[in-house]
Formats: sequence, C-alpha cells, structure tokens
Amino acid sequence: MAPLVSAVHGFVTFDSDLALARARFLDSVPVDRRGRLHGLVLAIKDLMPVAGFPCSYGSVTRTEVPAVTDPWALRLLREGVVIPGKTQTSEMGMTAYCEPVGMPAVANPLWPGRTPGGSSGGAAAAVALGLVDVAHASDGGGSIRVPAAATGTVGVKPPHDSSGGSPTAQGFITRSVEDAAFVFGVSPVKRSLRIGVLVEPLHGDGSVDPVMVSTVCTVADRLSDLGHRVRQVSRPYGGRPFAAFADVLASRSIHIPGPASDIIEWLRERGSALSEDRRAEAVADFGAVRQTVLTAWDIDVLLTPTLAFDPPEIGHFSRMEPPEDFVEQTRWTPWATLFNMTGGAAVSVPVEVPGRPPVGVQLGAVRASFGELLGVASEVHP
Repeated sequence: MAPLVSAVHGFVTFDSDLALARARFLDSVPVDRRGRLHGLVLAIKDLMPVAGFPCSYGSVTRTEVPAVTDPWALRLLREGVVIPGKTQTSEMGMTAYCEPVGMPAVANPLWPGRTPGGSSGGAAAAVALGLVDVAHASDGGGSIRVPAAATGTVGVKPPHDSSGGSPTAQGFITRSVEDAAFVFGVSPVKRSLRIGVLVEPLHGDGSVDPVMVSTVCTVADRLSDLGHRVRQVSRPYGGRPFAAFADVLASRSIHIPGPASDIIEWLRERGSALSEDRRAEAVADFGAVRQTVLTAWDIDVLLTPTLAFDPPEIGHFSRMEPPEDFVEQTRWTPWATLFNMTGGAAVSVPVEVPGRPPVGVQLGAVRASFGELLGVASEVHP
C-alpha cells in the first residue's frame, strides 16, 4: 500500500505497526486456542468503531477516536482476525456511491474515473486491488452488493431480521464465493433449486443496459444446464413498497446529528416532514414485502442484474440536486433494496463478459437457505 494514495487503496486509516503487533500476538497464541479466523487480514468499514483507529463515518467533520470496539468487530477479533485499518464509505453510509465529505472520492480499480459504488466503496476497492481478500461491509439498501458489482468482486449480504423497518445487515466483500462462505462459517449447499429471473427494474423508472440483460440470460441458461428449474417472473408489486422503503430511510435519517451533506440534509428534512401515521404505515408496508414476494413467486432464488448500467463517473450523482440524486441512484440499483426489506440473503457475483469488465449479477434468497444461496452462487462464480 505504501506507494498508493488513499483514493486508490480505499482505506481512510491504515496502521501497519498495529497490524504487525496484532500478528505477533496471534503467533504467540497456542495452536489449540486459536480462533477460527486466526491470522485473517480483514479491513473494517469506517462506519464501525474499532478502538485504536479514528472513525470518520464518511466525513472529516464526524471524526472521533472511539475507546470501545463495536461488538460485531469484537467478535471478529476474538476469532483471530488482524484489522489493518478502516475503509472509506459515503457519509453515514447513506448513498450508493462513495464520495466521503472532505476526503478524496474512492477510485474504481476496474473502471478508471468512475465510482466504485457505495456505500462500501473503500472495501470493494481494497479487495479488487488484492490488498485484502476479505473486507467488512454493511448493507442497508445495496451497500455491499452495489460496490461489489461495480468492481468485479463478490458481495454478500447475509439474512437479517428486517422487522420494524430495519434494512441493514453486516457482511463482507471478498474475491470469491468460497472466501465468503469461509468467513461467514457457512457451508455452501448444492441442490436443484427453483430460480426466478427478473430483468425489468423492480424499483424506479429507469431502463436496463442490454449487456446486463444478456449476462443474466447467460447465467440463467448455465444454471438450467446444471439442473436448476429456471423460469421468468414478473414484478410482484407496484410502487408502494419502495415508497415505504424511501420513507423508512428518511425517518431513520432524522437521528443523524450535526451538519451534513446535501443528500443527508434532504433526507432529514423529508423524514421530519412525515406524519406519525405515515411513518407507521411505511414500516407496515416495509414489513409486508416478504409475504407479498412469497405469495407472488413460487421460487427459491431470484436472479437479476445487480446494476442497471455500468458505473458512472465520479460526481455523476453528487452533482445532482438531492431529489434527483436519490431517483438516479434508484435507477442504477433497482433490485437491491428488495432483500433489505425481506431480510433475505443476497449476493452479487461477477460474470466474465468478452471485451469488457465483468458484469455483476445478483442472486437473492426467497425461500432458499443461506447455504443454498451460496451453493448456487458458487456455481456462477467459484
């Protein structure tokens, strides 16, 4: 990392001395007392406090030095990981691109000059460059899967409890499905599944690039040849569920303190303007999505593109006024938030396409277990 600048390597803070000290300590631990992830170098996203590292939450104005490590990261440390530093994110993880306030925008190693996606853009860049095999990431609306698709990496959002309008899960960006299964401690299960294919946008009013559609169709044919029962499905609902997601997001933004970027300020204002009745209605609609999907689709896994079009240039979204910025992000990522509402596991895997960078396709669990989802993902990408 020494010759690389922050915008390239994706880290906001990096401490080689601390990492080496941690590695020496782990070397001293008796073999029979070592954790399952002993010695794994694993970067943490800069939304999660880790003692010993500053935490900026995607903005220089929010930087603090935490005295306590988040319990989720602490569990990883107890399993033996080495944390070399913190990776860049958008402010409070609230956008599908990665342009932290007061810091350089993260570069996309796969698409020079273009966004690596967000909010876990730094994690995706670090993995894509081969600086780490695994990076922590979080996903409240596609923030693991979007940057994975934009950088040709694997991004896994695990199953989570989405009740009460809770969209966020902690997961990982990795270089392979095998690495993801290892770090989650889940064994992939390979068996014949019912796979539904959806290439029309589920949310928003955008269109889908033909290369995204053709890549999904190629994957669908491959999975059919492997014995899966593959068929097309149609949209299971209209605009109401995503309107609920947007209002839940805005409502949660009210609790973000202090001066903020334009997009967060707009979300806070929008959330503050919602009545208590509308907030309750939005949470109820959010929670109803899982049953709506189960009723509409008699499938185990949903196959879609991850992105509707290739990563745009850095600044494409942020130059817009916040309302249009939000709408354009939805056009780019029209399938991701479904699994934040249902709580189902979802993974983006890269698929090689001749003459251009790989295309990310998403596999999401409708009825499949986490192990079954990783099993079919491993058939698309090892």
